[in-house]
Amino acid sequence: MPPSTSSDLTLSVNGEKYTLTVDHRTTLLDALRERLDLTGTKKGCDQGQCGACTVLVDGRRSVACLQLAVAAEGREITTIEGVAEGERLHPVQQAFLDLDGYQCGYCTPGQICSAIAVIEEHAAGWPSAATADVRPEAGPPPLTPEEIRERMSGNLCRCGAYVSIVQAVARAAEEAVA
Repeated sequence: MPPSTSSDLTLSVNGEKYTLTVDHRTTLLDALRERLDLTGTKKGCDQGQCGACTVLVDGRRSVACLQLAVAAEGREITTIEGVAEGERLHPVQQAFLDLDGYQCGYCTPGQICSAIAVIEEHAAGWPSAATADVRPEAGPPPLTPEEIRERMSGNLCRCGAYVSIVQAVARAAEEAVA
């Protein structure tokens, strides 16, 4: 008998457990959108280059179009549907809304998930390619617009809302510190 090409797995998404059978080649993006009906995460390039499918896996950003669903078993996945607390928007969502960090909105879910991780990475002291002093004792660099642009560079916005996106990330980061 040939080996099976599918597996039963349990995904933990937005605090809920989902058990499903998937083909081994199914991406996390396709499992979220097509099997779990969580369509907030968008399919853009399907090659990991645009960031529209960015989700949080164990709190770190991941492009869901490149991750196999079977590799996400046992990990906590957070999609755009899971970042708010009930009716209260996440501070990044609120900043995007207040500062028009979106235009058509297609890239917005991935931008928001990425921004949440960017703020956490920065607070933890992780340097970026734009960080001038990467020594651990230097501490986190100031979260300048240049730092934000570099850290968000994996998320494209074809409408060009970058100025507002940078402002929204900066505001949410300031609120996280306060």
